[in-house]
Amino acid sequence: MIDTRSTEIAEGEERIRLEVGESLAVLTLCRPDTLNGWSWESSRQLGLLADRIRFDSSVRAVLLRAEGRAFCAGIDTTAPGGAITGGSAAERTRNYYEGIRWVHERFAVLARLPQPVVAAVQGYCLGFGFELALMADVRVAAEDAVFALPEARLGVAVDAGGDLRIAREAGAGWAKYLALTGRRIDAATAERLHLVQLVVPGAELEAASHALAAEIAANAPLAVQGIKRAVDAYADSALPAALDRAAMTAALTLTSDDCREGYGAKADRRPPHFTGG
Repeated sequence: MIDTRSTEIAEGEERIRLEVGESLAVLTLCRPDTLNGWSWESSRQLGLLADRIRFDSSVRAVLLRAEGRAFCAGIDTTAPGGAITGGSAAERTRNYYEGIRWVHERFAVLARLPQPVVAAVQGYCLGFGFELALMADVRVAAEDAVFALPEARLGVAVDAGGDLRIAREAGAGWAKYLALTGRRIDAATAERLHLVQLVVPGAELEAASHALAAEIAANAPLAVQGIKRAVDAYADSALPAALDRAAMTAALTLTSDDCREGYGAKADRRPPHFTGG
């Protein structure tokens, strides 16, 4: 795992880039060569950059976007420090549990920013990418966007609460349908399920999402931030306990034989054979 004590981002190691101007902060996933694959380091940088935004009074809204043909295609399995170790199975499970809880805390720094966050999504938005997009207050999708939570197909639980947020936005039945099957949905379906609020042609995504964030930023900051806090307090009232349960389930599955089989089968391009162990 990466050094969680560091508060710096080494030059050339950026997973996310922050730019501030015109009352907007723009967070850009900037590893298009990996389809912006997510890693422990991505989570660390997300928390650091969101903290820099929090007390910047010039920032009235945040735009979350990505470079390349995908928003985020999920976990980057090639990233260093991807596996967590332990002296025993129990210790390894405990370490994964604490690691996932740490990721939840980094995601919460973004989700709980006083400033509203608008996500602009194109291409693949899978696994952790989908969960990241769901942290935003409003989502704009390009027509080519594809959404999925494929974790169950790999033998693991949904790590960061994406299924819980789908249940909040679209209902428990749709959350179970998407998380239990791992099926992909297109942007039009995501809009119908209220998982995105606006769908635009790909060529218009940048302008449309920027215009929406700027429209929010032009409104009274105290009113905007108060509205966000009130809606979140209502919508997220049961979330903390559910996220802790999700962290434990993720830890148990990440240390399971089925997880090893799921990722091995994907690498070998064959159907997995899960045993429940």
